[in-house]
Formats: sequence, C-alpha cells, structure tokens
Amino acid sequence: MSELSTDANQQLRFALLGPLQAWRGDECLELGPVREQALLACLLLRPGRTVSRQQLLGGVWGPEPPGTGDKVIPVYVHRLRRRLDAPVIETIPGGYRFAPASAAVDVARCEEIAAEGRSAREAGDLGAAAEAWSRALELFRGEPLAGVPGPFAEGERLRLAERRLVLVQEKVDCQLRVGQHADAVGELYSLTTAHPYNEALAAVLMRALHAGNRQADALDVYAAVRRRLVDEQGVEPGAELRRVHEAVLRGDDAFLLGTTTAAVPIGPSRHKRPPRHELPVEIGNFTGRERELGLLATPADARVVSVRAVDGMAGVGKTALVVRAARALRDRYPDGCLFVELHGHREDREAAGRQRVLRRLLRAVGAGEGQDSEDLDELAASWRAATASLRLLVVLDDAARAEQVRPLLPAGPGSMVLVTSRRRLTGLDADRRISLSPLGIDEAAGLLTRIVGGDGSDRERAAVRELATLCDRLPLALRIVGARIQDRPLWAVEDLVARLADGERRLDELAVEDRSVEAAFRISYDQLPAPEQRAFRALGLSPTVRLDRLTLAALLDGTPPEAGRRLESLADASLVQRVTADRYRLHDLVAAYARRVAVASPDEDAAGRSGVFRLYAAAARCASDWGTSSPTGPRGTGPFADWEEATVWLDAAGGELVDVIGRAAATDHLDEACWIAEGVVDYLTRQGRFHECRTALEMLLPLAGRAADRRMVSALRTGLGMMYGLQGRYEQARACFTEALDISRRAGDPREQAMAAAGLGTFANLAGRIAESMTHFAEVARLVGELADDDWLTGSVMTRVGDIHHQLGEYDKAYDRYLDAIAVAEKTGSPRLHGKTLLRLGGLQLDLGRPAEAVGTLGKAEDLARRLGDVPLYSAVLGRLATAEANLGNLQAASELRNRSRAMLDEQTGTASEIAIRHRLIWHGAVAEDLAGARDFFERGTALPDADANRARISRVLDDIGRRRGGR
Repeated sequence: MSELSTDANQQLRFALLGPLQAWRGDECLELGPVREQALLACLLLRPGRTVSRQQLLGGVWGPEPPGTGDKVIPVYVHRLRRRLDAPVIETIPGGYRFAPASAAVDVARCEEIAAEGRSAREAGDLGAAAEAWSRALELFRGEPLAGVPGPFAEGERLRLAERRLVLVQEKVDCQLRVGQHADAVGELYSLTTAHPYNEALAAVLMRALHAGNRQADALDVYAAVRRRLVDEQGVEPGAELRRVHEAVLRGDDAFLLGTTTAAVPIGPSRHKRPPRHELPVEIGNFTGRERELGLLATPADARVVSVRAVDGMAGVGKTALVVRAARALRDRYPDGCLFVELHGHREDREAAGRQRVLRRLLRAVGAGEGQDSEDLDELAASWRAATASLRLLVVLDDAARAEQVRPLLPAGPGSMVLVTSRRRLTGLDADRRISLSPLGIDEAAGLLTRIVGGDGSDRERAAVRELATLCDRLPLALRIVGARIQDRPLWAVEDLVARLADGERRLDELAVEDRSVEAAFRISYDQLPAPEQRAFRALGLSPTVRLDRLTLAALLDGTPPEAGRRLESLADASLVQRVTADRYRLHDLVAAYARRVAVASPDEDAAGRSGVFRLYAAAARCASDWGTSSPTGPRGTGPFADWEEATVWLDAAGGELVDVIGRAAATDHLDEACWIAEGVVDYLTRQGRFHECRTALEMLLPLAGRAADRRMVSALRTGLGMMYGLQGRYEQARACFTEALDISRRAGDPREQAMAAAGLGTFANLAGRIAESMTHFAEVARLVGELADDDWLTGSVMTRVGDIHHQLGEYDKAYDRYLDAIAVAEKTGSPRLHGKTLLRLGGLQLDLGRPAEAVGTLGKAEDLARRLGDVPLYSAVLGRLATAEANLGNLQAASELRNRSRAMLDEQTGTASEIAIRHRLIWHGAVAEDLAGARDFFERGTALPDADANRARISRVLDDIGRRRGGR
C-alpha cells in the first residue's frame, strides 16, 4: 500500500483492489458485517456522486431486499460513520455521498498512476510508462472486493479484474518494445493460467516468449489455447491470436516486437501518402473523466470495426472527452486519425450532408475514385473500398442522428470510430455507449480554479466552489464564467456568485461573445417535434426536479403511456436524465430554460399546475390511512390502484414534498396545497419525518383562512396535533386539537369535530388522563353517529375504545372492540389502522396468556408495518413479538427480535421509545383512578352499531348521551 501512504494528519485510506479494508495511519479499522461493507463499497466507487437509498438497497441486496426495505440504509450508514469516525459519508437531499477529498482510495490512485503511464507513452517514454503501470498493478492485493456481497460489488469486481488485465497488457507491450521481455513472462504465465480462454493474454505471452528466443514455448502456448477452445468451446482461435501465431512461425520481429498487435496491420499498407492526423487542438485544462476515458481508450477488437458513441446534454464536454481519448489511441492507428464536424446542433451551420462528408473523407485517405459522384450509395461504397485495408481512427463530432453516421463507417478491420451527439443514437450499432453527465463538484471546482487562477485563499475557494454549483457543473457554463472572471479580483467572483444566485437571471449571465448556454439549449429544443416541445414546456411547470410519467401526464392532461413516450424522447435528446427505471430529472440549468420557454405559453400554465398539484393531493390521500374519506377536495384515488402504489410513488419523490406544497401555495393553488399537506400527515409521521410535516403545516396555517375549502382551517390544526402527539409532545398536541375543536364547532362541521376530539382522547389517554379520554371518546361516538359513511373514523374510535377497556382490565370487551376495528380496517383498506389494532390485539392475547395466538396476530401486524414503512409501528411490533417468543421459550428468537426493535429506534431519536415507556406506566396505573362515573358515560357513548338493524337502538342511546351532557 505504499502508493497510498499518508502523512501525519492520519487521513483515512480505503483499499478495494483486494478484500475491502480501511486504515487510519497504521491502524486497520474494523468495517463490520459484509452487508455494511457492501454499502460502503457502493459509496466509495461512486466518489462525489449522490447515491439514493434505492440504489444502495439494489446494489447490496439485489432482487431480495430485507423486510424493512430501505429503512435499513440509515442504520448501516450510522454504524459505518461510527466505525470510521470521520466525515467521509455525507447525507444530502436524495441520498448519501462519499466525499473523495476526505480519504484516499486505491481505485482512484490506480487510475491516477495509469494516467501517468498513458502520458508517458504519448511522450515516447516507454520505460516510464511500463514503470507507472507496474506501480498501478502493485495496488492489486488479490481479487477486488473479495467476499463483499451484492450485485454492485459483483459488477465492480468483474470491471476491476478486467481493468487489471488491460493494465498488464499495456505494461507488457511497453516492456517488449524496450527489450524487457524477461520481466513479463512469469506474470503472463500466471495470468493465462487464471484466464485460460483469454486470447489477448495468450497473444502477449507468445510475443514475450518470442522476444526471449523461446519460439517453441510460444508455439506450445498457441497449441494449448487452440486445443482448449476447440475441445471445450467448439471454436477456433480469433484472428489476432492466429496472426501472432503466423508471425512466430515467420520470425516476424517487426510485427511481434515493434508495436502492439492491435496497432500493426498484417501485410504491406496500401496507403500511398503520409497518414493524416486531424485532431483539433486540445484544451490544456481538461479535467476528470478518468472512468469514461478508460472505457473509450481501451484497445479494440482487431477483427472488426469498433464504434464507441458518447452522448450528453449541450455543453457537457463530449468533444473534449473524445479528442482526449483519440489522442491516447492515435499511436495504435498507423493509417491516420480523421476528425469530421457534422454540425448536427449548430445555429450558424446546417448539418453536414453525407455526400459532402464522404468526398472529404475520400480525399483524406488519398482515394480519388468515386469522389465526383453525387450518389450516396456509390460514395459509401467507394469509402468502404478505400478503407478496407486501412486501420483508421475516425472521430465524427456532433452527429444529428444515426443515419448521418452509418455511411461514414470505415471498412478496415481494427479501425475505430468515436461518435458524439446530443442524442442517444440508438439506431447506431455501437460496442460501447457513454452517456456523459456534468462533472462532479470537485472536478468542476478544479476546472474553474485552473481557468480563473487567483490567490488560492479559503474565501476564494469557497466562492469558486459556489460558482461551480450555480453553473450546474456544466463545462460550457464553467468555461463561460471562467472567461468572465479570469484574473479578476475576488470581489468580482463574489459579485458573479450573487448574480448567478438569481434563478431568473442565471441563463442571461452564462453568455460571452458567441458562446451561450441558453443558445445551446435552444438548438436542442428547436429540433424537437411539436409534441416533445409541448412536453418540455410542461416540465418547466413541474414543482419537483425529479418526475415520472404520472407527473408529466398530469401536467399535459394526457395519459401515462403517452407521457412516458415523451420522456423517453426527451431523454434521447439529452434534455432530461433518466435516473431510475421510471424516474427522470432535469439538470438545474435545463430546468431554468424549461421555465423560461413555459412562460411564453401562459395558457398552458394554469391547467398544468392544477393537474400536477391534484395528482399530489390524490397520492397523499390514497397513501394516508384514512384514504379518500375526506369530504372536500379531489375524489377517488387518481392513477393509483391502492395505498401501496401511492406510497411507493411518494417515496420516489424523496424530500421534495414540502417544496411541492410551497410551490402550490406560491402559485395561488392554496386549496391544493392544503389538501396535499392534510394528506401527507399520516404518510410523513409513520416514517418519522416530523420536521417535514411540521414545516408544511406551519407554512400553511397562516394562509388557510384564504382557502376556498373552509374545512382546512381546523383540519391543518388537527394534523399538527397528530404530529406533536406522535412525538410525545402532548401539551402542544392538546393545544392544537383544542383550537381545531373550537373552530370546527363554530363551523358546524361534525367530522372535523370528531377528528379533533379523537385526537384529544387519544393523547389524553397516553398522558395518563383516562377519565378525560373517555369523555372525549364519548363525544366522538355521538359525532360519528351523525356521519353517514365515515368507516375509518368509526374503526379508529373502536380501536381506542378497546384500548381503554384493555387498560381497565375488561379484556372481553377489549377483544370484541379490537375485532370490530379490524373488520372496519379490512373493509376500508386502512393498513395503519389495521396494523395498530393487530398490535393491540396481540398485546391483549399476551396479557391473556395466549402467546402462540399472539405470534400469529403480531406476524400479520409485522407484515403490514413493513409494507407501510412505518418505523415506530414496526419497532413496537418487533418488541411485542420478542415478548411472545420469550413466553414460548424461544429465547434466541426473542433476543434477535429485541435487537432489531432497538436498531429501528436508534434512527428515531428515542421519541418512540419514550412514548412506549410512558404508555406502559399508564397502562398499569389506570385502575387506580376513580373512573366509576366516567366509565358509565364512556360505555354508553361508545355503543356503536354493527349492523343497520341496530340503528334505531343506537339512535336512542345517542339521544340519551345528549340529554346526559345537557344536564351536566
């Protein structure tokens, strides 16, 4: 690990080119279980990039995630942070990120050294190149990520193993060319034994043996490989290995030792003029892109023409990347390196015609035949004939479409074509495709620093980093900004930061002379068909950066399949980025341009915004436990089949729900904002996202009086009370519920009165005020009797009634009430009510001494809690299951369940634990209170119907309750 040596600052070092290990100084750190190591690897191998919980879940567990879903991810991250004791894993909106500046990683160091080798080879210093690649190979300590599980680790293991083989081949090639063949043979024998079907390794070994005058051994290698391929695979060796075999037989030192096998054609070249090298001047401050360069510059198959395509948004640096890769590859192509600008996305030039480009290419290779023809097919045939015996590197820059490229492909085996386009050229057969994204923040800041210069002070570095962020890390924007402030004082940098921070002005600032970010985006937009232009304008109205086909369908008032096709087309045009199987995002600058073009079509604005906000309201209500029972606002479940589908959709929105609500309120869609906020109370609190819930509700409370839906004034206060109560902040909850109850009484709204009174009763019970709780639930019972069909509220009351009977030791009555509530929850499809009531029923069965029954009941509750992602409920269920298993004598299972329950609570800041402790104290102390009068009132007030036949009797009971209350 000498290449990863560190100084006295004790910087963390990670090694992945072998078993995953970490050091601080000389101390080897314990990294925990292999699943946690797999999660760490997922972050380390994506330095500086945001990795979502779903990506981590899929990378570690694949198609079989744990029962807790992605709720386990924060637990693992917490444990890793504790073990590493360094700020290397950052929590950011959308997921987590490894901060590469805070630690050294052997994979990154390997690529740095490999880049030194490539530079040395390009400069003609082959000895230095071989020495650099040897140092890079020394970092490998065995199989990369050995023993680390998961699909991501397996894919990276294969990639890194392949990378090692490529480095060996490049190193040996240089060693052979400087006469160091003896150093290579032993290593090659070892590798060919480990990779018996790798023909490229066998070819290099044969060349090394020939260089050491061991022709017989070289021929034996060929014979052994051929025998293996024929006997076990039924195929003959490929063209490259056969050519090496023939060269050994001929004793062709020029072919075997003069250069790499991929770079020297067999037989005399028919090229009559000196080869042309047309690559444009390379910019001196090219930054980053090591992974992409590695993919593009890997040696190609000498038997075929290789096509490698790079696509990406305007200004992302496609041309710079391809030119850098072409320079690294140029020595392998003795017949020339040609560069053609196709002008697929230029305002000042038409796209280059294929006939004109073919005539230019024919002239470049010195082929006069066929140049004067106007027929495309004849010109293409002449080009193929002229290049059939050549090994060329051809760069086709800025293609508009695949059909523009196909006739331009050369015919000579071993030739390579590098193509760039803003569009993903799916109609082009390419052996490698790279979709280029903006730079990472460290690379972007580094590029801007090299352009700007400056004194390197902390203040300047902070300003430059902020500029890079405001430029969305887009190389074109970075170069424009760099040109504007180059060699300017610090105040000029900070002034530009302030101007770019204004989202409405940002695009105006990103222009200099003939370069403009907005103009680059406009070309892409203008080339879209009309339906895609309409869809792109609609994206400018989206309240979130990430979206899916449902969002776009709501914005367009169209169907999800049609919206999906529009998003795919926009992704192919690099105007949106596909981030998961069904989610897309706009980069910040593209989003700014989308908003700008949307403003030009005001008639589309109001309808689009209303549609998308109603979609969020439908999702929030469908995902909430009370479902669509709210009497005002959108009816039905929208495009969602059930609560699980709506929950998954909201999960994908991540932390943007508060932004959606804020955008709705800011754009005069106040009712929709209130409906969304009301609906997400249940969704957010069951996930422990109390801060988001409180932020949304407190933002809207001062505005609720202006909403057309007058119910929202009390409903939002009830929601805030629920949130406070679930945090154990009972006094704040009581104040909110009391205020909501007063408002709803004045408004004559029985449902909102019942909701507020139920909240007061629930949390009075948890606070130990049992008699007060009974009084509130008696009022709820009376109010529910006035409501026609609010089954959810009825079921909720039944659960709380069962709780109080349970607390009073009246187990038979509690049992009946819980069964009533479960029946209502199943009927209404209310999973949280169902799960909470099953939890209570399981607890009652434990108190009755029936632990086997409790295990079955609690097992059903566990499944619901897991599907809900309800962390407090899930933790409570696991705790009860632990008790049941212990009562059955299964102590090991009980211990495991208790540990899982505690692990869940670790992420909930202790709140759920405090509530559980308080609840147990109340439970055992309730019977000490004088409850005689209150109990009678409670029992009579909560005798709710089981069937229509009982309605008359219940009506008399409710009348009696009313008389009793009037006489008090």
